[in-house]
Amino acid sequence: MIERYTLPAMGQLWTDLYKYQTWLRVEVAVCEAQAELGYIPSDAVETIKAKAQFDPQRILEIEAEVRHDVIAFLTNLNEHVGEAGRYIHLGMTSSDMLDTALSLQLVDSLQLIMSCLEDLIQALRYKAQKHRHTVMIGRSHGIHAEPITFGVKLAGWLAEMLRHRERLTQLQEHIAVGKISGAVGTYANIDPKVEALACQKLGLRPDTASTQVISRDIHSEFMNALALVAASIERFAVEIRNLQRTDVLEVEEFFAQGQKGSSAMPHKRNPIRSERLTGLARILRSNAMAALENVALWHERDISHSSVERVIFPDSCILVHFMLVEITDLVKHLLVHPNNMQRNMTVYGGVVFSQQILLALVNKGMSREDAYAIVQSCAHSAWNREDGDFQAQIRHNEQVKQYLSTEEIAACFDPQHHLRHLDQIYQRLCI
Repeated sequence: MIERYTLPAMGQLWTDLYKYQTWLRVEVAVCEAQAELGYIPSDAVETIKAKAQFDPQRILEIEAEVRHDVIAFLTNLNEHVGEAGRYIHLGMTSSDMLDTALSLQLVDSLQLIMSCLEDLIQALRYKAQKHRHTVMIGRSHGIHAEPITFGVKLAGWLAEMLRHRERLTQLQEHIAVGKISGAVGTYANIDPKVEALACQKLGLRPDTASTQVISRDIHSEFMNALALVAASIERFAVEIRNLQRTDVLEVEEFFAQGQKGSSAMPHKRNPIRSERLTGLARILRSNAMAALENVALWHERDISHSSVERVIFPDSCILVHFMLVEITDLVKHLLVHPNNMQRNMTVYGGVVFSQQILLALVNKGMSREDAYAIVQSCAHSAWNREDGDFQAQIRHNEQVKQYLSTEEIAACFDPQHHLRHLDQIYQRLCI
């Protein structure tokens, strides 16, 4: 991933240095397991642990000749270890080390992602409570519908992220899988007990039934879970973008001192962070699709997945981490404009309270069909007119006056009616 979207904490987990360190962790764990089971001398393991080093530049030099990155890595290790190096990688195939080490990287990355997810959850929880009673219009199809609060909108975002936390918690277990089972997964040249011991040392569980690789449905689940997180972040970002439109202007991204919105138009305050998040989510979805296509490998394994994974795993982990940090900061510093929310909600004389008038008439004995026709006529007479006043249309309608008093009509335009059950939503979220 380009540096622009790479934050240090996640970026360092996907460097060549960190990759080689995980490779070495796997090889040492297998050697330790082999020694504990009596397959190799214990003093050889101590020598390996003491002398095993690698030089990323030297590995690349060797790889340029042998055209195999694992062999290049092992060759470089043996240059340092000497005679005891013959016990490294004993009975293993490259994917034993690669897939097990990849699991370690994914586990580490997921822990960081979950930490950032928790930060977002807390930011949403705080903001939802702060705007619990900030009344605004709810919209469906992009059109004014009925009153809600900005807090309950955020509560919906919070509920979504809590579901992601549950998914990622399960994913932590699913992805923590190791494989030390040999060339085609039959343990022909290595004891299954070695796999069990090595995985235990690494904090992983042995794969149930591997081929030459760990089956890629596990990795696809990981990638699709990240894409889902990104999709939710995109949903929030799109909502912020819509609410920041000049003709709406109910919320705004924080505009920093000295920030510029346009090279040509000095007045511009653009939702650039939300737009950036919207775009990055597209990459995550594309990567998830690539991971799905990696599931179908030939027989016990081919390497069609390998080149893909060198791109999609680091890029997706880095991007989700960046997106979580970005949306959390955006939520924390989001500018909220309650006055504009009130202005937008009451446009055209409160047409958004039409259902309350409809129900009041029906409850007083008018047929639903007649009530709907009357209310719709009054609403459409007010809609999109500079002097449109739905409430006045209702008050002066002779048919309505036969059923509803002035006080009863006024009560239908009280937004609190729409908010009386919102506490139940907050209780479910423990806010």
